[in-house]
Amino acid sequence: MQNVIQDHQVTGDLSLLKGWNATLPHTAPMPVLFLGHGSPMNAIQTNEFTREWNRIGSTMEIQPTAILCISAHWLTQGSTAVTAMQMPKTIHDFGGFPQALFDMQYPASGNQALVDATTEVIQSVHVQHDHGWGLDHGTWSVLCHVFPQANIPVVQLSIDYSQGAQYHYELAKQLSALRRKGVLIVASGNMVHNLGRVAFDKMGSEYGFDWALEADAKMKNFLLDRNHQALIDWDKQGKEFLLSIPTPDHYYPMLYALALQEEQDDLSIFNAKAVGGSLTMTSFRLDHH
Repeated sequence: MQNVIQDHQVTGDLSLLKGWNATLPHTAPMPVLFLGHGSPMNAIQTNEFTREWNRIGSTMEIQPTAILCISAHWLTQGSTAVTAMQMPKTIHDFGGFPQALFDMQYPASGNQALVDATTEVIQSVHVQHDHGWGLDHGTWSVLCHVFPQANIPVVQLSIDYSQGAQYHYELAKQLSALRRKGVLIVASGNMVHNLGRVAFDKMGSEYGFDWALEADAKMKNFLLDRNHQALIDWDKQGKEFLLSIPTPDHYYPMLYALALQEEQDDLSIFNAKAVGGSLTMTSFRLDHH
């Protein structure tokens, strides 16, 4: 009975899509990705994390028509927006890195059909069309490995940082219909992310402080147990979580991916390693079966 109800809800969501551009075809449910992006340097490096990102893109059964990305690096206050320009610029929103990283460009186009679709399916709030942002490094530092040819259009959705975890989880649920329109939803952040405690001398090796490893292990258990509420209530899970999430900017994207888990979605974890003591690259994907 639960599956029948769920299928009815999905059909209801799809009824919202009548006005969309025909470039968004009806497809089987696309995967959903949460990618721990780590240092911007991953954009120009080859390592175990970037190799996995590349493998995901090269083995995807359905080539996405477009990508909707929720990045930890686009925070808005009191509003929600989507990038609505035809050719979003590559934003180098960091400092102190080699010139090669600033020279990096990810020339993916935008996609007006996905902009319109995202605006339509999010019913709880007015979604603004933004023409000033672009693709920040939370997006392009991972997509340059997943789809290195930059040949799939990309739209970013901002995070209203004035709102809490439950708000973002509920907003994200409204994106579910996009999965059946060839849209790959990618959330990019880090579940454990405390830059103030990074051991920079250990950034190049697998190393995690005890509290970071403990929080990461609990998060993985909650994910595998489908205990979404515990992850929404992250600030009630003890001191390890509070140390791991001193600010929730890098944590919120994970909730956007998690909210899209359906009854028939398998969740698989990958890149589950700590770096620099206080960061984890732990990532997961949802696949419909």
